[in-house]
Amino acid sequence: MCIAVFMWETHPLYPFILFLNRDEYHNRPTEPLIWWEGGEILGGRDAQAGGTWLASSRDGRLAFITNFRELQSIPQAKSRGNLPVDFLQSKKKPIEFAEEVVKEADQYNGFNLILVDVRSKSMVYLTNRPEKTGNFVTQVSPGIHVLSNANLDSPWLKAQRLDHNFKEVLARYGKDELPLKEMVGQLMMDTTKDDLSLLPHIYSPETEYDLSAIYIDTTRPQGRYGTRNQSALTVKSNGEVCFYERYLDKDQWKENTVTYQIEMTTK
Repeated sequence: MCIAVFMWETHPLYPFILFLNRDEYHNRPTEPLIWWEGGEILGGRDAQAGGTWLASSRDGRLAFITNFRELQSIPQAKSRGNLPVDFLQSKKKPIEFAEEVVKEADQYNGFNLILVDVRSKSMVYLTNRPEKTGNFVTQVSPGIHVLSNANLDSPWLKAQRLDHNFKEVLARYGKDELPLKEMVGQLMMDTTKDDLSLLPHIYSPETEYDLSAIYIDTTRPQGRYGTRNQSALTVKSNGEVCFYERYLDKDQWKENTVTYQIEMTTK
C-alpha cells in the first residue's frame, strides 16, 4: 500500500511536484535512495524482488506505482515493482510503454502506475483494474491528483484529506521554492484515521481502520507493517531535479537528498 499526491504542469516554478509514502512490512529488505543501473536510475529499491516504488532517470523521466487494494491475488504474478524500472530503461514514450504493458496486464496483481516524461510534458496513468466504464491507459491532465490503492483520484477519505492538506500547504508558500523536508512532515505524517462506516470495506474492519491513515504503523500476523519510506520529488522549469527520501533503518529514521540536472530540450 502507498499513497501519493502530485501536481502536474500547474505550479509557476515546478512542472512536477510529488509527495509519496511507501507502506510495507518492516522486515522486507529495502535499499534507500541511490543511483543504480550504472548511474542511470535514481530511487529506492526493493531488495527482495529487485524493483522500485518510485524512480527517476537523468533524461527527465520518472515512474511510481501503488498496489490496488483487493482480496484476490495471482500466486505466480510478475513483480509490479519492475514496471517503473522497465519504463526508465526502455526509453519509450509513456503512452507507448503503457500500451505494451496492457497486453500482459493480466499477469500482474492489481496496480496503478504513473509514467512521466517531463521534457515532452507527457504523463500517463495505467491500471490493470480500470473502472467499468474506464480505460487501462489515460492521459493525466494538468492539476493536482492523489493516487492511493484504488483508481486515480478515487474519493477515499485519506486521499481527500491529503488533497486538501496539500492545497493548504502550497497556498502557504505561494510561488516560492518549496521546503521538501518540512512539507513531508506537514503532509505525510498524518495519523488521522477514519470512521469505520466510511471506509472501502474491502479488508476486515480492523485492517481498513489501520490503513485509513496517511502515515501507517500497525502490527499484522506477519510482522510490523506501515510507512517506512517517504519521498518528495520536484522538477523545476530549468530542469533541476530534487529527490528527497526519509526512510526507516533498524527503527531509526534517516534521510537523503539527491539533486541533478536534466536537459529540458528533447534531442
